[in-house]
Amino acid sequence: MSTLAFARAALVGAGALALLGPLTAATAVAASDASQGGARIMAAPFTVVPYETVNVRSGPARSYDKVGSVTAGEPRGAYCWVRGEAITDHGYTNNVWVKLVEGYVSAVYLKGNEYGDLPASATC
Repeated sequence: MSTLAFARAALVGAGALALLGPLTAATAVAASDASQGGARIMAAPFTVVPYETVNVRSGPARSYDKVGSVTAGEPRGAYCWVRGEAITDHGYTNNVWVKLVEGYVSAVYLKGNEYGDLPASATC
């Protein structure tokens, strides 16, 4: 292969990579497992994981409509957290609700810290 042909191939390849944008390990894993909510993970800046199956609500309280559920251990994309109805379960009480792509879940059911492992600064 000539030097000129090699240089053209390198430029074409670099252009294709620029069009694809940055690809992180998290988006690669999410993209490879769409059946586990991968598209929902890629759309949000954070990821949360419930330790048990949890209801997803349209707002941060049980009085809001149930819009779905997330299976235990299934990662979901999350945007931020907000204070809402206090939920008590397994001897733990928390009024933090995490905003997912599809609605809100109580942080009581999420692995990690009191914010479902989101940063304390990630308020809605």
